[in-house]
This record gives sequence, structure tokens and C-alpha cells, in this order.
Amino acid sequence: MYLVGFLLLLGPLVTLHELGHYLVARWFGVRSEAFSVGFGKEIAGYTDRHGTRWKLSALPLGGYVQFRGDMNPASIPDPNASVEHGSFQDAALWKRALIVAAGPVANLLITIAIFASLFAIYGKPSIVAAEDSRIIGQFSETSVAASAGMEIGDRIIAIDGVPVEDFDEIRGEIALYPSKDLIVTAMRDGVEREFSMTTERVEVSDSFGNTSVIGQIGVGPSDGEYVIEPVGVFESVPLALAHSWDVLEMMLTGLKQVVTGERSIKELGGPVKIAKYSGEQMSLGLVAFVNFAALISLNLAFINFLPIPALDGGHLAFYAAEAVRRKPVGPVATEWAYRTGIAVVLVFMVVVTVNDVTSLAFFGSLFGS
Repeated sequence: MYLVGFLLLLGPLVTLHELGHYLVARWFGVRSEAFSVGFGKEIAGYTDRHGTRWKLSALPLGGYVQFRGDMNPASIPDPNASVEHGSFQDAALWKRALIVAAGPVANLLITIAIFASLFAIYGKPSIVAAEDSRIIGQFSETSVAASAGMEIGDRIIAIDGVPVEDFDEIRGEIALYPSKDLIVTAMRDGVEREFSMTTERVEVSDSFGNTSVIGQIGVGPSDGEYVIEPVGVFESVPLALAHSWDVLEMMLTGLKQVVTGERSIKELGGPVKIAKYSGEQMSLGLVAFVNFAALISLNLAFINFLPIPALDGGHLAFYAAEAVRRKPVGPVATEWAYRTGIAVVLVFMVVVTVNDVTSLAFFGSLFGS
């Protein structure tokens, strides 16, 4: 199930990512020498009338499009290749930038399209009596809010100065920040009060045993009922954009917390964990799997926009430097930058793969014993 889910997830997402590069390049007259689904030895393929070799390769861990003038599938320019008409290097700087950006942009569009479709088909969850859902109706046994002096009936109106409209927003402003000092603003008897507290660090597990760390203050709403509201097709797109932005903000916050040490690097995942989650989400049904695909597509877009040589963002960084300098970065500096970028990516892949493998039940029990 893991393998099937992984192939059904990453295969189409990476192919569409590369197709974004290919289509924009084709639009600008840049020729593609190869378009591969997978890496390694070719299993099957054919050459079209434009000279592009379309092929299925042995390792289904991604894919690539190789333009004329590239030294390898990572689109590293060949310093020994002559700049000929139809090559990537012959294209204007702005065209090269758009070709490179087209891949991650394709993933962004896929994410938005999936979220918009889900909203249009199934509607959006909302809370009836949303304002009342901000009223505290209960405390947990270890509630830091109760310890800070909050009482049943207090209406929470802001977290760290950020206004909240319903209980979902309260939870959203707290869950991402375990062990964080914050100020909760609430109304009691018509008087605005502020309460200082530190969020509780709580480890939660899903039905598959996957754990994550969240922040809590130990309060529950007194009222508010979740319902599904119908959404029109035109309304679904702005909702999808807003939801994509919210998810991206959560990703950025989580990554920042890993860098600053607030979260463990073990919370990062790689191919093995993606395969595991893919199989699990597929077992929950089509909607869960498609929603997970949207999240992974957004991750692909984000990662590829990072300014790391050998990734799309690295190429864009070189083009920005070229625009400022009014000439390309030298071949020696380019080669060393790409080597360094590839090394960084490989080290990162090793780290997340070790995390993935040791998090599996078998290895977890082995190392735990």
C-alpha cells in the first residue's frame, strides 16, 4: 500500500512539475532533448517529431526535462556547449527565469485546483454561533489557562494581540507553538483582561500511530456547532488561495522552529515517510488521498523555490545575479555552487531518510530495545 500510494502521489506531481518547465520552454522556442518520468536506465520511450525523447526510467523517484545546452538532467549549463538557436542558454534571461519558475508554479496551481475542487464539491466546514465558540466552557485537568486565572465564561478575543473570530482560530494561534509564552486577551463581565501563560507541550497521535507535538492551553468551547456550508465554484478559488496560504504559513513556522531548535529535526520527513503517509491516506479514501496530494504539491513548490543551487530556486538566484551584474556568473563559480547545492540536498536527504526509517514501527522497537 505504501509503494502504490507513493507512486500514485509523487509520479503525477513530479511529472506535472516537469511538464510546467517543458510547456513554457516550448512556448519560448527552447528545445527539450529528453523528458523522463523516473531516473536511471530507460525502460521504454520514443522520440517525437520535435526531437524530444519521452521515456519511462527505472527509478520512479521523480523525473526531469533536459533542455538543449544542459550538461545533465539537473539543468546545469554545459560550459563547453556552443550557444545555438533553440538551446536554453540562447533564450533571453527573463524567458529562462519563467521556464525555471514554471515547475513550482505548476505545483502551486495543482494545489489551488485540488483545494478549490474539494471546496466546490464538499463545501467548507464552518462553526454555527462562531462567537460563542470563543467562550470557555471547560478546562482540561492540566490547563495552563486555568492556572493563569482564566474562568469558565471568559470570552477569548485575541491571542498575543491577534484577534480571533472562533475556536478554530484560537486553536490555530496556539497549536503551532508548544512551550511558548503568550498573552490571551479575554472579556469578563464587560471588562477586557489579559492573562500571561506558557502553552503546554503535548504529543498527540493519529489513528496510525503517527505522533506530532502541538501547543495547548487546555480550554474547550461552551458552544458552537460544526456544519458544512455549500460553496459555489467562483467562491471556491479564493477559499483555496486562502487555505493554501494558511498551510504555507504553517510550513514556514514549522521549518523555522526546526532551525531554531524549538522542534526536533526528527519531525522532518522524506521519501519513506511520504510513502508511509501516502499509503495511510489512500486507505482512508479518495478525498483524504487527494487532499494529501495537494499538501505534497505545495511542499514541492516551496522546496523548489528555495535558493539552493541545483533546485529551481538556485537557478533563479543565478539569474537574479546575472540581471544585477549584466553578465552570467562565471563557469567556475557556477560549477562549485552547483556541487555545493547538490551536496546540501544529498545530506538533507540522508538525514530525513534516517529519520523516516527509524520512525517506522519495526526500527523504532528495535532501537528502543
